[in-house]
Amino acid sequence: MSALRTEEFLVNMGPHHPSTHGVCRLLLTMDGERVMHVEPYIGYLHRAIEKICENRTYAQCIPILDRFEYITAMSCNYTFALGVEKLAGIVPPARAEYIRVIMLELNRISSHLLWYGTTALDLGAITPFLYGFRERELIMDLFEMTCGQRLTFNYIRVGGVSRDIPAQFVPKCREAIKIIGEKMSDYEGLLNENPIWRARNIGVGILTPEMAVGYGVSGPALRASGVKYDIRKNDPYGYYPQFDFDIPTRSNGDCYDRYIVRLEEIKQSLKIISQALDGLPEGDFKAKVPGVFKPPAGEVYSRIENSRGELGVYILSDGTTKPVRVKTRGGSYNQLQVLPEISKGLLIADIVAIMASMDIIMPEVDR
Repeated sequence: MSALRTEEFLVNMGPHHPSTHGVCRLLLTMDGERVMHVEPYIGYLHRAIEKICENRTYAQCIPILDRFEYITAMSCNYTFALGVEKLAGIVPPARAEYIRVIMLELNRISSHLLWYGTTALDLGAITPFLYGFRERELIMDLFEMTCGQRLTFNYIRVGGVSRDIPAQFVPKCREAIKIIGEKMSDYEGLLNENPIWRARNIGVGILTPEMAVGYGVSGPALRASGVKYDIRKNDPYGYYPQFDFDIPTRSNGDCYDRYIVRLEEIKQSLKIISQALDGLPEGDFKAKVPGVFKPPAGEVYSRIENSRGELGVYILSDGTTKPVRVKTRGGSYNQLQVLPEISKGLLIADIVAIMASMDIIMPEVDR
C-alpha cells in the first residue's frame, strides 16, 4: 500500500480581506491546513507621499504627512516638524512642547484602543471592539475640540502648534484619562484570562529577540520579545526626559505578550498625560517662523516612538522653500517582513492573529 501523498496549493488572503488591516495581499502556500510559506504583496495603497512632499513647501508637507499613518497622525506631524526644527535651529516654547506631549500620548492611547478592539474583532470577540471604541471617542472629542478634526489633524506645526488648547480642554482631558484608567480593568477582565483568547494567542507567532532586532522590528512588538528599547528613553526628544514613565516589556514574544505590552503602554501614557497637565506652563504656543520659510541647506533624520514603533523622517534641504528629498520610515514595514518567519507550520487562523498582534497598518507600509 503506497504512502499518502499530499500536494501543496496556493491560497490568496486579501487584498480585500479585512484581517489584513488594509489593502495587503498574503499569498499562502498550504499543505492541508498548515501554512508552509507566507509571501506579502504590497503596493496596492501607494500614494507617492514622499514625492508629493518634495513638490510642496515645508508648511504644506504637514497635512500631506497626516495621511502617512492616519491612526496616529499627530506623530506624523510631529516627526516632520521636529526634523525641520533641528535643521533650522528653531526652539518651540515650553507650552507648545507640553501640548505636543499631551497630543502624542492621547493619540498613542487612541491607536492602542483601536488596536485592542479590531484585534479582538479579528479573532471573533465583539464586545472588546465596542468597549475600545467607546473610550476612543473621548479622545477624538478632545482632538475635535482643539483643532476641529478627529483623524487627520494638521495641528502640530513647525515651531509649535497651530492654536492653543481651549479653556475646557484641561478639565475634559482629566476626565477622559480618569475614565480610561478606570476602564482598563474591564479591558483586562474581558480577555486576559479568557480561555479562547489565550488559546489563540499564547505561543503563537513567537518572535525571538534576535529575529526582532535583525529585522529592525520596533515598538511594542520588539518590547514584547524582551528588548527594552523605546526612543522616548533611548534617544530622547522634545520634553519627554522631564516625565516619569516606565517601558513595559515581556519575554515570550508571542501574540499574547504583544497584547499585554500595549495595554500596559496605555497606562504609562495616562501617567505621562497627567504629569503634563499638572505642569502645563503659560506662554506662547508657537515660535516665530517666517511666512516664507527657508531652512539652511543640510540634512536631518528625526525619529520618535510611535504606537507601532520607530517613525522617522529624513529631510534634505538645499536652502529653498521646498525640501529636495523626503524619506519616511514606519514600523509596520518591518513588522510585515517578519511575518513569513514566524508563521511557518501554523494555521490560517493563526496568521490572522499574528497580523493583528503586529498592529500593521498598510498606509504606513506603502506610503
